[in-house]
Amino acid sequence: MPYVSEHPSDYPRRILIAVTGLSPQIVTETLYALAVAPAQAAFVPTDIHLITTRSGAEKARLALLSEEPGWFHHLCQDYALPPINFATRNIHVLEDADGNALEDIRSPDDNCRAADGITEIIREFTADPDCALHVSIAGGRKTMGFFLGYALSLYGRPQDKLSHVLVSEPFESSIGFYYPTPASRVLELAGGRLADTASAQVTLAELPFVSLRHGLPEALLTGRASYNQTVEAARRGLAPPELQIDLASRRVRAAGKVFALPPAELALLSVFARRALCGEGALPAPPRELPDLEWRKRYLVELRWIDGLFGERDTTERALRKGMDGSYFSIHLSKLKKILKRELGSAAAPYLISDGASRPRRYRLELPPSAVWYGPLGTAASVATNLVDNGTARGTRA
Repeated sequence: MPYVSEHPSDYPRRILIAVTGLSPQIVTETLYALAVAPAQAAFVPTDIHLITTRSGAEKARLALLSEEPGWFHHLCQDYALPPINFATRNIHVLEDADGNALEDIRSPDDNCRAADGITEIIREFTADPDCALHVSIAGGRKTMGFFLGYALSLYGRPQDKLSHVLVSEPFESSIGFYYPTPASRVLELAGGRLADTASAQVTLAELPFVSLRHGLPEALLTGRASYNQTVEAARRGLAPPELQIDLASRRVRAAGKVFALPPAELALLSVFARRALCGEGALPAPPRELPDLEWRKRYLVELRWIDGLFGERDTTERALRKGMDGSYFSIHLSKLKKILKRELGSAAAPYLISDGASRPRRYRLELPPSAVWYGPLGTAASVATNLVDNGTARGTRA
């Protein structure tokens, strides 16, 4: 069973992730603050991963993982830390569009590639329910730190944390300082000044973040998506609900996303959308074992607006010749709910058909008339229409 806890130290995999540039010290400084001198409960990583450029990767390898100076190994030995998985393979080098390692992040294209690479790494790690992430934005270029922090905001879970490491004067600007040593070590600073690293103070500033993960569709949580795609999905989830239905093309726009619906589910959604558009009340479901002719009528009205059904529509009409029963209604309502949740994630909530949460069950789409549109998708604006079929209005929102 996956772990369910908001305490990072409870998880079997505890991953420290950092962006670095030409100052790999932030890795040892952050590790020291988390595992050796924490302000709260210790977080001893089982794994460390770096995200950097080509030159940053080389400097991290030489400064942290070499035999000498090998500051990561020295820190672990000085403070008797348990084994931590940190090797060259854990250094992730950002790439350009051709798959070449980025030397630096200077152009708009470099920024896009960095954003996509960082977002994908965070998405992959947060897909593991048995791990907790501690993400440091202290190193690298400011854009790298921003993208890393924002990626955690998009995908982060309650057990994941974000921080920045703070180092006391005069060590914060010293390229030779890596962590406060347990024994005296004299370090020569700029201008010939001397300082003892044993007296250094390193603290961690935890940065609260708002998790937008709940608003992302399942497809973005489990598959590859660019930074811009993920941000746009999060924006849609936070925007006011708006539903546009294009029966002719069998598509809808909900939470800003356009997607297709099967005819049966589209017709059912349209029954309730049209009632919401007209300000009409909730409906009881058809009886489970007693075909309902009124339900048949309102459902087939919508089905006939959908283009290209031909024999498929005739088959449905024959199946419902005596009326629609509760079983048919429940099956297609369930399918509609599943599709909406798959496409929209938790942003689907306003577009789901509500049963009122009380008995007797009465169903409605809880959108105001101003949030419902009918018209062709793919145009600059919906085309207003006012069509009437068996007393049912068809038009754009008021």
